[in-house]
Amino acid sequence: MTMGISRRTFLVGAGAGAVAVLLASCTGEQPTPPGPTTTAPDPSPSTPPPTASAIVPAAFARSAWAEDPFARGAVSFTPPTASPADREALAQPVDGRLFFAGEATDTEAPGTMRGAYDSGRRVADEVIDVAADGERVAVVGAGIAGAIAARRLVEAGYDVVVIEARDRVGGRVHSSDETWAPEGAEPGEGVVPQLGAWLLTEDDVRSDVGQRLTVLGLRTASLDDELAVSPDGEVEVPSSDAVTVALEQAGTAASDESLADALEAAGADLDDPALASLLADLAATSGADAAELSSWYPPVLPAPALDAVVEDMAPLAEMPLTDLQVMRQTAVVGVVHDDTGVSLRLGTGEALSVDRVVLTVPLGVLKDEGIEFEPPLPFAHRGAIAALGMGDVETVWLRFDDDFWQTDAAVWHVVGGDATIRTWINLRPATGENVLVGRVGGEAARELAALSDDEVVARAVASLSAFAPAAG
Repeated sequence: MTMGISRRTFLVGAGAGAVAVLLASCTGEQPTPPGPTTTAPDPSPSTPPPTASAIVPAAFARSAWAEDPFARGAVSFTPPTASPADREALAQPVDGRLFFAGEATDTEAPGTMRGAYDSGRRVADEVIDVAADGERVAVVGAGIAGAIAARRLVEAGYDVVVIEARDRVGGRVHSSDETWAPEGAEPGEGVVPQLGAWLLTEDDVRSDVGQRLTVLGLRTASLDDELAVSPDGEVEVPSSDAVTVALEQAGTAASDESLADALEAAGADLDDPALASLLADLAATSGADAAELSSWYPPVLPAPALDAVVEDMAPLAEMPLTDLQVMRQTAVVGVVHDDTGVSLRLGTGEALSVDRVVLTVPLGVLKDEGIEFEPPLPFAHRGAIAALGMGDVETVWLRFDDDFWQTDAAVWHVVGGDATIRTWINLRPATGENVLVGRVGGEAARELAALSDDEVVARAVASLSAFAPAAG
């Protein structure tokens, strides 16, 4: 188990020669992020559509990353003003004292668990290259990147303290505390709602993070059949051909432009229902709408087949942190460094001195200046933080006593109409549980995150109405 440890334990001892100057006083009060809701909703959500009479969820869970003060978004993305060079710039150490990790610093798989995992290994090696034996290193953030970096540094012989603003580890990998399973189910059966990252592409499965999931014995479900439905009935699954053509043409343009502009330049109709559905699916992966995404450095298009983790994913971060000193519910709000060390100002008003610090906080926190740096970060880092985008992805989980749908397709697309959630995952074929998961990204995700639970359920029910028997 990770070791819960008091703040005061870390405020004395090592690092006596570190920075003596602290930043100005702070409020001392840390915000509490909204937690996921997993209670059963009102069985009669407000204003359900007439065709949705069969859609009455028995349980409900949702994410709200856009409203979370410790994330301030779900995933990083590359807008037309940025490039992979900005991620490389953000990843560069500062004066051998400050080191950066997290999915936003990874050029191969940004916005993914794989990117976070790889960045944790990379940053640990960078610290090891310059740190003396036995130095004290703080790792800020106990997500995947922070957990992997901390374990690697401890194994290399360093005195490591992990500082986490939340009362849990895992960061943007967050499993619900509940397991949705029928009464009398055996341990390990059922489905655990995932409020953060949980879907894996083929490349993810083959990567180190995929192998770690296998070693941990976490059960996955294959999602490889698609279905598309419009208000008038079943239609063809939206094709990515128009996006592929637009990106090919944009690659020869004199300057980078948004994916939306590239599509229009290629003759695509952004109002076409099938294209709008595809772009909604892309937003639910990338966190950004087509008008925000670079056409020179676009995100990976929605994969035709995915694997979904359906068990508690907490061990992915908890196992590397076993027996490590983890300081929870403690936000770092200021970082001061010089050639003698680093002083971290905590949200409590206290300070912690270390020799070096690894920062794995989400890009959204850096963009909103959730941490104050003294001296200020170099221009290259500040430019990268300003240029890169922080996107929004939200998920809505619904469990039903009975399945109202008449398909075994794993991935559903809503084409046309005014549905808020246009991409759904049906877990029944793979798990036997009547669970549907809605995914939404970009502006629609930001709007959804601001709604109440009852309003979210109502939006979800309305979005599913095309799949109800009465809709056929």
